[in-house]
Amino acid sequence: MPRLTDLAVKHPRLTALLLGAVSAFGFEPWALWPLTLIACAALIPLLQAAPTRKQALLLGWCLGLGQFAIGLNWIATAFTYQSAMPVWLGWLAVVLVACYLAVYPALATLAAWHARASDAALVLALAGSWIVAEWLRSWVFTGFPWNPLGAVLVGPFEQPGAARALPWLGTFALSGLAIVLAGLWQIGLGRYRTDRRALVLLALPLLVQLGPTLLPPARGPSSAVPFALIQPNIAQDQINDPGRFPDNFTRLATLVPPTAAGPGALLLWPESGVSDYLRSGYPADYYLDTFGADPALARARLGKVVGPARLLLTGTVDLELRGGRAYGARNAVTAIDGGGALTASYAKAHLVPYGEYLPLRAWLTPLGLNRLVPGDFDFLPGPGPETLDLGKFGKAGVQICYEIVFPGHVIDAAHRPDYLFNPSNDGWFGSWGPPQHLAQARMRALEEGVPVLRSTTTGISAVIDANGVVRQSVPLHSAGVLLGLIPQAHEPTLFARLGNILSLGWAMLLLAASLVALRPRRG
Repeated sequence: MPRLTDLAVKHPRLTALLLGAVSAFGFEPWALWPLTLIACAALIPLLQAAPTRKQALLLGWCLGLGQFAIGLNWIATAFTYQSAMPVWLGWLAVVLVACYLAVYPALATLAAWHARASDAALVLALAGSWIVAEWLRSWVFTGFPWNPLGAVLVGPFEQPGAARALPWLGTFALSGLAIVLAGLWQIGLGRYRTDRRALVLLALPLLVQLGPTLLPPARGPSSAVPFALIQPNIAQDQINDPGRFPDNFTRLATLVPPTAAGPGALLLWPESGVSDYLRSGYPADYYLDTFGADPALARARLGKVVGPARLLLTGTVDLELRGGRAYGARNAVTAIDGGGALTASYAKAHLVPYGEYLPLRAWLTPLGLNRLVPGDFDFLPGPGPETLDLGKFGKAGVQICYEIVFPGHVIDAAHRPDYLFNPSNDGWFGSWGPPQHLAQARMRALEEGVPVLRSTTTGISAVIDANGVVRQSVPLHSAGVLLGLIPQAHEPTLFARLGNILSLGWAMLLLAASLVALRPRRG
């Protein structure tokens, strides 16, 4: 292996922290993927030289701390829109979240350290352990799988890179592949001085990532379902202001193409697209702060915008009543036809802790932490992935906002949809969050083999086909309309059939290969 520098020898944890910070620039919006692989490659000799389990654990934790603290800096931006909390608390939240998420790479390095006797065994063990650690991160304490390591391999809009392997690997195993590619660079550099054939090891990661991007774009067929996908560019400080509701509605409505331009089209509006309560039966005072006041009038007004022969899918909020008063709400997507009738709905299942609900509310409210969640009550979770049968508009799966980042939990496998609709409000998340969100939506399209249509308030809205190619998009902080035919889905992929068991299977293979590499050779 290459010799460790003096800094790495004297301050291995500081080195790992700096490597983690560098690795964050491999994710969107920078997409400098070689930096992430170089950082992971440089971690390997640090891990090999670690004298104790504790040191191995801390190396992974420091790397994760640097990576998540930089890569998730957009969390701090959300606090600038929360008047009940000081802005400085946002940066504290970034650090605290990073401290927690760093536990998972720490577990991976701790497990892999036991295979340090061999370069190859260590790389294989780290790759397998990383897969398991990311899988744990996706569900422990409700999960937060944002920015899996494999996201750096997604590639440009027009042609995915190594992420084209997602149908056969799954997201977590793609992260394991990233570790393997980093390991090839590490081993290749160590051997190149004495064996020029090691150049193959140095070139292989470039071939794996860049090779697919040089192929002709794989553009699949489109369905017969026309769509009009709208991004209104309503700023976050305006979207929940009751005084702006009429203007916000007008902005969305004026972007809807006339019926003559899109007869029979499926209209797609973002999360928070409609400020009115559309369902009848709530106490009268609940309607007073919304534009229209009367839910029947609100539905009629929407129906007029939709027009005949079309259907609107839009973000809405529904209330749950008990004793005539609301005790919770649903973050929902509602289907509305040209007559103003509500024909289908989906309620978000994977809610954001401390954003849409307050865990342990009875304990945390006395501490003042209820101010983290706007309103007097929590959002309530829906039942999970569902497929809405929209008749001539096809079968729609719905994933609201960050639900789309959970591999293996975005589709009702028993009722496979023709496409996924991912309405979102990314206005909270600065300039780094939205492109990261889009990259992960592309990963879902690839591994499930279904197109994803993203309508967001401020960007990035996009039409992603089942090959992970972004066919159309509206950039950040712009208003726009995307028109076309919904791309066709593929047949169920291997991942669609097996889910995250597929990634865990790859982890077991890598760990088994690591044990084989540790066996002494017979002379």
